[in-house]
Amino acid sequence: MTVSNPRIPFRLANDVSCLPPLDGKRLIVHLCMNIEYWPIERPMPRGILPAPHGVASVPPDVPNFSWVEYGLRCGMPRIMSMLAERNIKASAFINAQVGDVYPSLTDQVVQAEWELVGHGWFQQSLKQVDDEEEVIVRCLNKLESLSGQKTRAWLGAGLGETEKTPDLLRKHGVEFLHDWVMDDLPFWLWTEHGPMVGLPYTFELNDVPIYNIQHGASDEILTRTKATLEVFEKELEQQVRIITFGLHPHVVGVPHVAHQFEKAIDLLLQRDDSIFVTSSQMGDWFTKSDPDGAAKVLAWKEAQR
Repeated sequence: MTVSNPRIPFRLANDVSCLPPLDGKRLIVHLCMNIEYWPIERPMPRGILPAPHGVASVPPDVPNFSWVEYGLRCGMPRIMSMLAERNIKASAFINAQVGDVYPSLTDQVVQAEWELVGHGWFQQSLKQVDDEEEVIVRCLNKLESLSGQKTRAWLGAGLGETEKTPDLLRKHGVEFLHDWVMDDLPFWLWTEHGPMVGLPYTFELNDVPIYNIQHGASDEILTRTKATLEVFEKELEQQVRIITFGLHPHVVGVPHVAHQFEKAIDLLLQRDDSIFVTSSQMGDWFTKSDPDGAAKVLAWKEAQR
């Protein structure tokens, strides 16, 4: 039988066994803040302002470098204060080199007890590096030195992977991977070094597509949150649901968007069935809830041989 994906068994959402609530809550909320270093001497990974006269931007790309650095200087304090007031901890999907380039920011993130999730060395896809394994190990070691804790989860820069990325991540102790944005719920994933868990990420409640690709109005993140909840209301009767926000401080951290994001957060906080978690909290809940899943994905892979 031909499979669509050599690592992840296909499944229909309505074939998934009912998962138990997490600490009694059926609506799990995950805030994923991408904290990135864009070296000024390199082409910018993305831009808000194209170069004039139809000429491609070349380094130093001052307006687009300034755009992302505004997020680190102003957007991060704004969002961190907002979440601290509500006792919410986010996951920091962080380029490891941020610890060297922006140490005061990294210190505040660690002090806030946000979970550090691997996100590359700087904002560069693993497809573009010469020695992928060396970069992964360097990232994991750096993040552990910053937080004092093992890095358990990963989102690739630009969600980029080579054919070996999950194998290398699992080899070096990563348990949870956000790159495969294909399900509302976690799932098991095969690697050469044992199963790992795929955790949800999002393209729909993600500030970059909303505001920089689709050019949504300021309140679009709130509108989408409300619409998502309307659909989930009925589905929650049958299954746990997860709302994931993909966030970037240079986008969600500007005042007019932060204002609407704050409303979305308060809407979720008002519910008696919601709980805010980090990557590993979600991953631990899932592995405990589906203890046979690892063996099943191994058997599925063996059946293909």
